[in-house]
Amino acid sequence: MKKLDEIFDIWYGVNLEFINCEEIQNGIPFVSRQSANNGVAGYVKPININPNPAHSLSIAGSGSVLTTFYHDYEYYSGRDVYIVKPKIDLSKEEMLYYCYVIEQNKYRYNYGRQANKTLKNIKVPSVDELPDYVKNKKTICPFSKKTVINATYQLNTENWKWFYYSDIFDIKGSKTTPKLLLEDYGIGNYPYVTTQAINNGVENYFDYYTEEGNVFTVDSAVLGFCSYQEKSFSASDHVEKLIPKFNCNKYIAIFLATVINKEQYKYNYGRKCSQTKLKQSKIKLPITEQGEPDWEFMENYIKSLPYSSNI
Repeated sequence: MKKLDEIFDIWYGVNLEFINCEEIQNGIPFVSRQSANNGVAGYVKPININPNPAHSLSIAGSGSVLTTFYHDYEYYSGRDVYIVKPKIDLSKEEMLYYCYVIEQNKYRYNYGRQANKTLKNIKVPSVDELPDYVKNKKTICPFSKKTVINATYQLNTENWKWFYYSDIFDIKGSKTTPKLLLEDYGIGNYPYVTTQAINNGVENYFDYYTEEGNVFTVDSAVLGFCSYQEKSFSASDHVEKLIPKFNCNKYIAIFLATVINKEQYKYNYGRKCSQTKLKQSKIKLPITEQGEPDWEFMENYIKSLPYSSNI
């Protein structure tokens, strides 16, 4: 990690008042502290002041503090807007990624605490610490920073590949534990997973478990509902297990469980999601350049979503 001013030159923008500028079509973009429309409040007639340079970031120092946008064009800027220009050669994708990283520090500021003195000290990844999907420019990032997260991790399923469940999971059953036995042990910290399709399949928590965590459970009695069990657990009847053959974490797990649950339409009371059917089934996943499941992409996609920090 490095301080922001080790990677970028940072200075105060041209500090104009939008109300004092003449709006025209096809004029120079005027960037304010607003958090919408890439910060562009309108387009104005050129004046005898050099605009801010293209291929730079604008950062709101007050108001919507630390709202950050990438601009690949010259532009004017309003009050309390800081300009950030890379000291080294950075691609558009890398600049957009830095937009996202900088904004993750917004929680440090508010309308009473501006970013004017501390902006330069914000810690960001050095270039060699950037994720491979940014360095390799695998995706096309859009013009607006506000959609950079979804664009950087675009779900273009046409480029995904089918895998048998048995390629990535060991498929096994779980031990059926009667609820009466669990009640004898008493309430505790271990989930009791059932075939219900709500609350992650968990009915209650007891002081007993039979199954190790970091696995997926699948209901084989009704609709094939899949959930991820991070902790050790016990289970009712008709709960199957998908045990990852790869290094799984909760972010990858949420991605996979969501994809698996898209297949629920295949099952009903007359066609159960049995172990046999699971072993015959396929799942379509994003892939690396080598054609293997792209676990890093799946993890980072989930991390990019709003409120992912609460997972």
